[in-house]
Amino acid sequence: MQEERRLAVLRAIVEDYVSTEEPVGSKALVERHGLGVSPATVRNDMAALEEEGFITQPHTSAGRVPTDKGYRLFVDRLSTVKPMSAAERKAISTFLDGAVDLDDVVQRSVRTLSQLTRQVAVVQYPTLSRSTVRHVELVALAPTRLLAVLILSTGRVEQRMVEVETPVSDEDLADLRLTVNRAATGAVIADAVTALRSAVPLVDGEATRAVVDVLVEVLVDHRSDERIAVGGAANLARYGDSFDSAVRPLLEALEEHVVLLKLLGEASTGGAVTVRIGHEGPYQELSATSVVATGYGPRDEAVATLGIVGPTRMDYPGTMAAVRAVARYVSRILDEG
Repeated sequence: MQEERRLAVLRAIVEDYVSTEEPVGSKALVERHGLGVSPATVRNDMAALEEEGFITQPHTSAGRVPTDKGYRLFVDRLSTVKPMSAAERKAISTFLDGAVDLDDVVQRSVRTLSQLTRQVAVVQYPTLSRSTVRHVELVALAPTRLLAVLILSTGRVEQRMVEVETPVSDEDLADLRLTVNRAATGAVIADAVTALRSAVPLVDGEATRAVVDVLVEVLVDHRSDERIAVGGAANLARYGDSFDSAVRPLLEALEEHVVLLKLLGEASTGGAVTVRIGHEGPYQELSATSVVATGYGPRDEAVATLGIVGPTRMDYPGTMAAVRAVARYVSRILDEG
């Protein structure tokens, strides 16, 4: 009973500090929250929470603020992720439904996340190495010129011209299309490369070798692995009171995409949202920063990560809900191709 009451006090301190940006005192807690106990009891609970390292007194005022440990307990004890409102869900769907290609999906996702959370949003482009081949299409543009179209599970579409010396008949083209799809469709990139190379000796013809060479060249190109999109840096202006400790290091990190990728961490599957608070992150200089992230991709296959980064004083329930909702929506778009 006492533990639950202290958790309620901690929850109230976190919520008030995030909304007011001021240290929270016992009098304010009693006035704003129906805790059902006397101010003296609240003061005792706050003293116990401070002794256990969940809250701290930043200066000589009577107010307290949560520590990283306090935020962690608050997040871990969230019974459910706060649901998005109907208006927020509609805003996500309306904005993302208009995307015309993968680049547009990523850019719209960044803007949506930063607007919903009022934080800095980071979206990693789907990584080629984790994706699978959805389909290969071959189109004859001329007797000795083919168009190879490679469609990946990430939604990425690559088109390449293939010049061949000998004219390709419709029947040969159909056989070639069947061969490369049997070898590559459904396989992850590395396996698709191996399978395509193995398919060449089994099928005669210069056209087969030319098409396979082009497809392999596309598949081994991993340049997209390091690409990310960032949005909402202006939201950091809200944290001017902690510029040197939280904002400046984060602004510097926004210049380094490798740092941001490591901050986001590995893509998680199954819709799990990862929250790393303060010192739990990989960089000591960003110890005043929290990261809320999750993986996204088609068919519950996490091919990339998206999330937000910002000072530890953030609305964790609302941010977690927004990150999860946007990831689910982007995954659905990729699923539908």
